[in-house]
Amino acid sequence: MGKKILVTGGAGFIGSNFIRLILSRRKPETEIVNLDSLTYAADLRSLKDFAKDPRYSFIKGDICDSALVDKLARDCDWIVNFAAETHVDNSISAPEDFMKTNVLGTHVLLKSALRHGVSKFLQVSTDEVYGSIDRGRFAEKSVLSPSSPYSASKAGAEHIVFAYHQTFGMPVLVTRSSNNFGPFQHPEKLIPKIITHAARGKKIPIYARGLNRRDWIMVEDNCRGIETVLLKGKAGEAYNIGAGNEHSNLSVVKMILKKMGRPESLMQFVKDRPGHDFRYAVDTKKVRGLGWRPKASFGRALDYTVDWYLQNEWWWKSKGSSS
Repeated sequence: MGKKILVTGGAGFIGSNFIRLILSRRKPETEIVNLDSLTYAADLRSLKDFAKDPRYSFIKGDICDSALVDKLARDCDWIVNFAAETHVDNSISAPEDFMKTNVLGTHVLLKSALRHGVSKFLQVSTDEVYGSIDRGRFAEKSVLSPSSPYSASKAGAEHIVFAYHQTFGMPVLVTRSSNNFGPFQHPEKLIPKIITHAARGKKIPIYARGLNRRDWIMVEDNCRGIETVLLKGKAGEAYNIGAGNEHSNLSVVKMILKKMGRPESLMQFVKDRPGHDFRYAVDTKKVRGLGWRPKASFGRALDYTVDWYLQNEWWWKSKGSSS
């Protein structure tokens, strides 16, 4: 790449995987500054292998801190914004946190990026901004119809990003990925929750009848997609990133229990959450046109993820009640 990149939220799940992907390329001319406020969902241990790498530095701070953001943006070529509150259940109980970080924080980043002539600004978003779809797949031009405070805050951030492109000519890019899974994901999320609960014989809560459907993508494949868009994407455009691995939540739970040799009696059906989208699915022709393809098959990626959590109890057992 040969750039200095400000990665916000780089101690979180997808952000830390992105940083590891970029730094593993061993290109001495690429430098990454990781800005993260270290909320409960972040963990610097996810990047311990690169803690002493001269190409990497960490700054603890909030993207809503305009003075700090302005100082960091002054010396960076590109900004990739992963920083966000992401857990839908939390957005229902505390939506104001999501509006502050996801909307206002993104605006703070954009203002500084514009002021200092940052040459690329990539906003990491989600397929949840589209809402639910009964059949077919959402394309990038589909109308955004978010259902939860979380997805509404991500859609709001996108609108501000694109407004900066239209009004100021800011060179922005947006990626909308499907459900990620893989190493270092907080155990409040579905797949690590299944694994960590099953490992200890705890009941696994499943909303309603578990029939809600998601397209699952291995986090490294998503990070390669984000890198592809960063390098080859057209300014002012959004790009869907998905792997076409559509499964119901119930079938994912059963697959993991089978892999782990655990009984289905661990499943516990609970009351559905408000505004629960039934199905997500995205059309990925646009990003594939840039040369990106997912590498990991769902089965092999799930095997790898199960093994990683079982072999790294030190990481997830420190996460409290969610695990």
